[in-house]
Amino acid sequence: MNAPLAAARSAALAATDPSLASRADLAYARAAIEAYVPRDEHQAGERARMLAFCDEHDDALLRTCVPGHLTASALIVDASGERALLTHHKKLEKWLQLGGHCDGEANLAASALRECWEESGIEGLRIHPAIVDLDIHTIPARKQEPEHLHLDSRFLVFAPEGATETVSEESIALGWVAVSELAELGTDDSVRRLFDLVWGRSGSATEPGSSPHRLPKRPDSKRTDHRQVRR
Repeated sequence: MNAPLAAARSAALAATDPSLASRADLAYARAAIEAYVPRDEHQAGERARMLAFCDEHDDALLRTCVPGHLTASALIVDASGERALLTHHKKLEKWLQLGGHCDGEANLAASALRECWEESGIEGLRIHPAIVDLDIHTIPARKQEPEHLHLDSRFLVFAPEGATETVSEESIALGWVAVSELAELGTDDSVRRLFDLVWGRSGSATEPGSSPHRLPKRPDSKRTDHRQVRR
């Protein structure tokens, strides 16, 4: 495990930590996004758009916000620090990090950790409380909902030794994926970006390896193609 990842793991919080207590005020979520320090121009742009969206939509935490809503997700890293758990998403038909709707939860880290537990069934997950990446993406229209935006805050979650995952109804399959295996999967640039952040290279032929970005310090307290994925 690389040193920045080890440091992030040591600062990760259990679900019972008081700083992960439920919050209902949008201002709390907005403050977490505002506190995120963008590492490049793209991330600065995503941050600005998300802050503006929060200012324009006081229901941004709810699915009933038709133009879009805040979501939270995380890359779950295994105990060895060598693989991450991805879901073969049933609706989007892609391999993605785990996460989903906030459904009114303004504590974005708590929302991400809840979603990871619900979608993986892994007990004892811990989360680093700082946002590591922002991503705004379009969800295509389906029968019961129009096209809309997901404004996603991403975190790092750490699985305990011997973690056993269980496929939820939202997934076709779950798989532990090493960076060298990522190029074989049907995923997207934002997932490759998360792998880049943690391991410094995505395994993509179109994106050469780069040095890892600085992982955040803890803030001050004031599921189909099984043959392609290691199980």
